[in-house]
Amino acid sequence: MRNQILALFAAAAVGLAPAWAGASEHQGGGSRTDDVAASQVAPSRKELAGATYTGIEEQGPVTLSAGQWEGQPLIEGGASVPALWLSEGFRLTGDLDQDGTDEAVVHLTYSSGGTGNFGYLAVMGREDGDIVQKAIGLVGDRVQIRAARIDGGSVILDVVQAGPGDGMCCPRQLATRTFGIESGRLVETDIKVTGTVSLALLDGTAWVLRKLDGQEGEALPGQGSLAFASGKVSGSTGCNRFQGTVSEGESATSLVVGPLMTTRMACPEPLMAQEHAFLEKLGQAEVFQFLLGDLVLSGANGALVFSPRID
Repeated sequence: MRNQILALFAAAAVGLAPAWAGASEHQGGGSRTDDVAASQVAPSRKELAGATYTGIEEQGPVTLSAGQWEGQPLIEGGASVPALWLSEGFRLTGDLDQDGTDEAVVHLTYSSGGTGNFGYLAVMGREDGDIVQKAIGLVGDRVQIRAARIDGGSVILDVVQAGPGDGMCCPRQLATRTFGIESGRLVETDIKVTGTVSLALLDGTAWVLRKLDGQEGEALPGQGSLAFASGKVSGSTGCNRFQGTVSEGESATSLVVGPLMTTRMACPEPLMAQEHAFLEKLGQAEVFQFLLGDLVLSGANGALVFSPRID
């Protein structure tokens, strides 16, 4: 069961963008003024998805195509191949190197074909019209990012990571980590361990449904929501309101949801279908994890992905 849940979480990670990620894109015109303005804007998502990155494990320069790259087997004739992909939507912007021009910070995941998924932060800028890498640094194996921000010349991450005695599959340590640019590298300048993950971490939080059964964001027929408060969950399925209980499971990141009670308003079929899938997955959720600022609730029958509600 645990392996199934981890596989579902890995599948849910593909193609998701956190709600707090920067999304501004430059729409260039044809004048020289526009050209100058464009040269001062941090690289766009489209540009980053085709950029070249260096400093990834044992690989040389790696150029992405549509945000992905796949190499040759590390062992001749082997089935496992190295892969690198750009985490969609994770794009922070700020003047990290203090040169008066904004850079973009992106998250990359590298897999050598084994169980490890190593996260990197890359700082990307412009030089003479080209997209260039200004720095890169390792975040770690299967580190969950709860939130990210730029403060002055630093990138600050709130994370769940493996602490003493934790397996890499099941991190429990809460920490705030700070990174800065030093000699072309993004190095960790400070770390503060802030506690251990538990269900109490979700108390008082509110979320909006982001992904369900292959549908995402605006493609969902109705806006589902979820809130945690004092051992209870409540929200909307996109059709009806619901409420129920939530309690700790056997591990730090496990939970037990239900029973759930709902109102009984009839809605058009797309909303009723969404409601059925939503309640089924929520009622059978067994594990909570964080994915680039989003909340993922996983169980044997699939995953629900939520973004923080911004009031």
